[in-house]
Amino acid sequence: MKALFPYHETTRGVTVRVAVSYLAEQSEPERGRWFWAYHIRIENDGDAAVQLLTRHWVIIDGRGARHTVEGEGVVGEQPMIAPGAAYDYVSGCPLSTPTGAMQGSYRMVGEDGAAFDAAIPRFMLIAPAVLQ
Repeated sequence: MKALFPYHETTRGVTVRVAVSYLAEQSEPERGRWFWAYHIRIENDGDAAVQLLTRHWVIIDGRGARHTVEGEGVVGEQPMIAPGAAYDYVSGCPLSTPTGAMQGSYRMVGEDGAAFDAAIPRFMLIAPAVLQ
């Protein structure tokens, strides 16, 4: 699993894993636009179901500019994740620089009504040309 999802963070039995891919076909470097897809896997290793209510993202571009994104659920859903189960989704992020990073948290609520923030690990956005 670690090979598929190199970034991971666990909070109160909820593990958030991230895999990121640069999408050359959706990027236009000559116009100052780079695009990445990220695959999120949220695993519930706890004893009770949890529901994802909201998301909070901090996106940092290669110049250090920070952009915050907040909203209900993810990809239009507020999934309930049973004990031992996982929820996967894919989304994307455009930047005006060939490098950047993302991190954040999901507001979760357990069956007992207790809410907590599950950390989304910081992951890097690096266009392949930058690595050469």
